[in-house]
Amino acid sequence: MHIVHVHVRVKPEFVEAFREATRHNAHHSVQEPGIARFDVVQQSDDSTRFVLVEVYRTPQDPARHRETAHYQTWRDTVADMMAEPRSRVEYANVFPPDEGWG
Repeated sequence: MHIVHVHVRVKPEFVEAFREATRHNAHHSVQEPGIARFDVVQQSDDSTRFVLVEVYRTPQDPARHRETAHYQTWRDTVADMMAEPRSRVEYANVFPPDEGWG
């Protein structure tokens, strides 16, 4: 598995619009064959901060995701809602293992 956390800080006046656009993107993203999981979480003590937790089946799948119409629509829709450029951190899965125990 290939995991990506996308950190986003949204301008306060766009929190609800961002949530709506991001839920739409997530709904379509989980239907992609290369996506195992796609979570959107909002920080409890700062409603302007979000993390998109994207779990891909292969390292090539994030690029495929970025080619989809729903991602491109999301990217363009939320661009002016950002309080700062979004950032991403990539992770490798440790547990549960992708394969059996040995």
